[in-house]
Amino acid sequence: MDGGVNGLVTQKILPNLYKIEVPLPRNPLKALNAYVIKAENRNLIIDTGMNREECQRAMDFGLRELGVDLDKTDFFLTHMHADHSGLVGNLATSNSRIYCSQPDAAVLNNFTRSRDYWDKMRNFAYLNGFPEDESHEAIEKHPGYLFSPIGHLDFTIVHEGDSISIGDYHFRCVATPGHTRGHMCLYESAKKILVAGDHILGDITPNISQWSPQGSYLQEYLNSLDLVDQLDIDLALPGHRGLINDCKRRIQELKLHHQRRIDEVLAILTKGVQTAYQVASQMTWDMTYDSWDLFPVAQKWFATGEAIAHLKYLEEKGVIQREMKDQMFVFSRKS
Repeated sequence: MDGGVNGLVTQKILPNLYKIEVPLPRNPLKALNAYVIKAENRNLIIDTGMNREECQRAMDFGLRELGVDLDKTDFFLTHMHADHSGLVGNLATSNSRIYCSQPDAAVLNNFTRSRDYWDKMRNFAYLNGFPEDESHEAIEKHPGYLFSPIGHLDFTIVHEGDSISIGDYHFRCVATPGHTRGHMCLYESAKKILVAGDHILGDITPNISQWSPQGSYLQEYLNSLDLVDQLDIDLALPGHRGLINDCKRRIQELKLHHQRRIDEVLAILTKGVQTAYQVASQMTWDMTYDSWDLFPVAQKWFATGEAIAHLKYLEEKGVIQREMKDQMFVFSRKS
């Protein structure tokens, strides 16, 4: 089935498995891939789009096209980011289950609308050299601040190895932390399908940002890539852009991308002691702007988060060191 409204496409991928392309206005990701699995007794919607009118309109159209009864529909959130979770509170009924990992469910229910949550993130950004005035703008325009689900959600918590069956599809939950602490994929071994969320994307790279001093998000992400690389996958269904037919090759490309990022960060630090913000300003980004100063604040935010993740990885490996200078963290290479 193919339909369209304002550029929306509802596409049949496999028997009873469909994709709804949900537009993300004024966002470089362009659109979210929401997946719908239809069955006689229950349906499953995987990810939803942001809590904004344009996404709601697109989902409503797509679900009408597919004849989905929301009273007989459950939801699976690959992770807590607003472009994947924002509409779930609007779409779920009292009969719906909402599957999500514990770490990301906790963020959605306890923190995304909390000023304290965003203040802590902004303070951590300042510690890493992000200008205080720009951090306020970055938060006020952050999709997670603007378009997350509103109200408490009654989640059904899923863990690594749990099973979810809808019709002829029998999925196993695969924990893939990195993009978020609780990112979760779905794997159908008989059909060799991976619902990848933002763990593996095709023509763009998932943003691996770190806005907490705990853990190493990049190390977790690389470990998760290795885990998925062991699965027999013919088709990966990513959260954005096109479907992926050669998952193993894409995993190797993503690992190479991060190795190049690591090498680039080390090269930047040969120039001397720097904050994460300063490192980010010298990294290579797929942007059309002539200089870092011209980057939109939102893009500076995501770039700095990714720089922090790579610096944290190198610090954990013992290659670089972190110190406090002028009330900010600075990084330098170990001699």
